[in-house]
Amino acid sequence: MQDQGMGSWPGRRARMTPHRVALIQDGAETTYLTLHRRATRLAHGLRRHGIGRGDRVGYLGSNSVAFVETMFALAALGAVTVPLNTRLAPAETAFILADCGARLLIHDRGFESVAGSPEVRELRIETVAVAPESSGVTLETLRDNGSEEPIDEIITLDELFMIQYTSGTTGRPKGVLLTHGNITWNVYNLLVDLDLRNTEIALVTAPLFHTAALNQVLLPVLLKGGTALIEARWDPDRALHLIETYGVTMLFGVTSMYLGLSRAAAFGTADLRTLRTALSGGAPIPVSLLETYRDRGLTVIQGYGLTEASPGVTMLRATDPGSGAGKLGSAGTPCFFTDVALAPTDASGDVGEVLVQGPNVSPGYWNRPAAHTDGWLHTGDVARRDEDGYLYIVDRLKDMYISGGENVYPAEVEQALYAHDAVAECAVIGVPDPVWGEVGRAVVTPKPGAAPTESDLLTFLTTRIARYKIPKSVVFVTDLPHNAAGKLAKARIRTEYGDAAGDHR
Repeated sequence: MQDQGMGSWPGRRARMTPHRVALIQDGAETTYLTLHRRATRLAHGLRRHGIGRGDRVGYLGSNSVAFVETMFALAALGAVTVPLNTRLAPAETAFILADCGARLLIHDRGFESVAGSPEVRELRIETVAVAPESSGVTLETLRDNGSEEPIDEIITLDELFMIQYTSGTTGRPKGVLLTHGNITWNVYNLLVDLDLRNTEIALVTAPLFHTAALNQVLLPVLLKGGTALIEARWDPDRALHLIETYGVTMLFGVTSMYLGLSRAAAFGTADLRTLRTALSGGAPIPVSLLETYRDRGLTVIQGYGLTEASPGVTMLRATDPGSGAGKLGSAGTPCFFTDVALAPTDASGDVGEVLVQGPNVSPGYWNRPAAHTDGWLHTGDVARRDEDGYLYIVDRLKDMYISGGENVYPAEVEQALYAHDAVAECAVIGVPDPVWGEVGRAVVTPKPGAAPTESDLLTFLTTRIARYKIPKSVVFVTDLPHNAAGKLAKARIRTEYGDAAGDHR
């Protein structure tokens, strides 16, 4: 029996296309053969350091070739990668490391203060620095001490590959268990959905510690034999430069990233002709922003997913006849190996909670109950399905509020607000009200040079959504807070702007 796990991927690709470039970062190229050799040596070095099957290893760092090598090395050993959100406070990082029982913490340069914080030191977990100039054991010394002999572990698809912790917006983060099989089936789904080629050049700028950039872009591209252009952080101006310089063919972003790109000075004149695939996820993109990209000849392919599904659930495919203007804003239909059902959330039956089933669905959470019941993953997301079977994500169940007995889904109100020419970004939350129980409040970032008033926006909504859905107040802000994945930080917005009596205008 041969190893079927994720750790075998670099070797399998190296025997097919050894000299093709797999990774580029800051101009430095890594071929598939080099990636395979480095990951193999690192696996041997980690094994000699005491890391073996089932051990959890935390990785704290920005997007890098080192992270990719480490992930494949650990996978080859049957160890488990735990990517850590680089924006967490030391106490939050320590909680995750303690929760998963990490044996080792690998950290890149710039994160020494977190790795060496009292909260992390208290756990007595050994730390290894990526940077070769660091004192003590480093990732480079572990790799240098390893051999290029094949790793003799046989990994099955049912074994644990990674634990990805959710953002924890409703409390302590939960560790989502992702097996080698979960990720493999997710990649199969994406290869069915997209015309991915072995000449693909994908720009990877969203953080790899989140599921979308890793499992929807990097891993499918590497399986296919393309090239991943890795950037440590998102910079819209640099992204346009890289698209033109390298002839980037594939891009992933969330709403805030596509919004920032559209605002870049060179957006209107940049040569985007090589871009064949622009993926989005995390939250619905406003139709007005989708139309901005269509004006530049680019259709942003929207999908819906979540970490517990590795993450792909549905996609509005570029080749789908339904991806025309009539379905703009839809999350599409289920991926090939994935099934979706809707559980009604109100008496009308018009909308329902999204339930997911398939081989890409996580078996559960680390040290917590399973991720699904009755064979279905209950996502907590609400959607409606049209007569053609296309899903439209309405909102999170937890973001819904009830006003005068009526369910109000903020995402629907936000979409209506985005149609106003002066609105750059917005978030709608429910705030307490003595008469209606809760009413809406819109928190709005105006476009540069625009100065809308509360009356302007609320009057604009009167012909677009039902009266009970129209917010009762508007707060104007310079910037809205986002989490590390680029999604609006709704919990923080509710904390800052969700009081009933405060006047934020």
